[in-house]
Amino acid sequence: MQKLIKNLNYIWNKFKKSNTQFFSELEEQLILSDVSAITADKIVTDIKDKTFGENITDLDKIIELLKNELIGILNNRETENTQADACQAENKKPQVWMVVGINGVGKTSTIAKLANYFKKMDKSVLLTSADTYRAAAYEQLNHFAQALNIPIVHHQRFSDPGAVVYDSVEKAFARNIDIILIDTAGRMHTQFNLMEELKKVKRVITKKINRDPDEIIMVIDSTTGQNARIQASIFHEALNLSGFILTKTDGTSKGGAILTIKNELKVPVKFITCGEKLEDLEIFNPVKFAEMLLS
Repeated sequence: MQKLIKNLNYIWNKFKKSNTQFFSELEEQLILSDVSAITADKIVTDIKDKTFGENITDLDKIIELLKNELIGILNNRETENTQADACQAENKKPQVWMVVGINGVGKTSTIAKLANYFKKMDKSVLLTSADTYRAAAYEQLNHFAQALNIPIVHHQRFSDPGAVVYDSVEKAFARNIDIILIDTAGRMHTQFNLMEELKKVKRVITKKINRDPDEIIMVIDSTTGQNARIQASIFHEALNLSGFILTKTDGTSKGGAILTIKNELKVPVKFITCGEKLEDLEIFNPVKFAEMLLS
């Protein structure tokens, strides 16, 4: 999406005498930046209405309208500061965060960054290695647990993930832990039996703490493109996601897919990661992210 502004200048100079053609080209550029046709149509329609309504003839003002439109889509008004509120809810200890996503999105390292984030808030954290299928899953998570000096619960490979989660919650109650971060298998969303197992893990948590998990967070690689919308939709339908974490935002991602996900699923983005260090996790800022998309 970062090439959009350069392309807009070209399109404006070419079609400024034909507003209809300009906005048609703008919509096409958004779709090429991984924005879905539905979301691109919403963005362009809103900008077009404001442009004609206010008789705007300056490209810089149209770009400002575009930025504001992106910010409006990305805003988390309905769930603002939920992660901070969750940490203050002492009557709900332990807070249980179930972290999901497909292989290769940086899920395990993101969990480590979350653990570091909460530890700096003076919260006690317990890691749960419920990915019992991937050979190196426990080793990777344990490496972070040792680096952060926090406990971890795991079972043997191919054991029941639900049993790992059950034991983890038991340990959290016994030790008065504030937050449990559960690493789940990097399931391909097209594999029905594996998605059903994620539902089972959720049921185990719900039964054990007498409520749904406090957060069911999906980690999304921001470079994935429009396929991220399909993945997010299937996970959301199965688990009722509470939020997303975007990884690899320091790369050359087009970024349009997250606009589609936020607009069509109405699930907030809560954090982004922007590097490899444990400190490279930030609370999602829609203004900053919109500016990054258009820079």
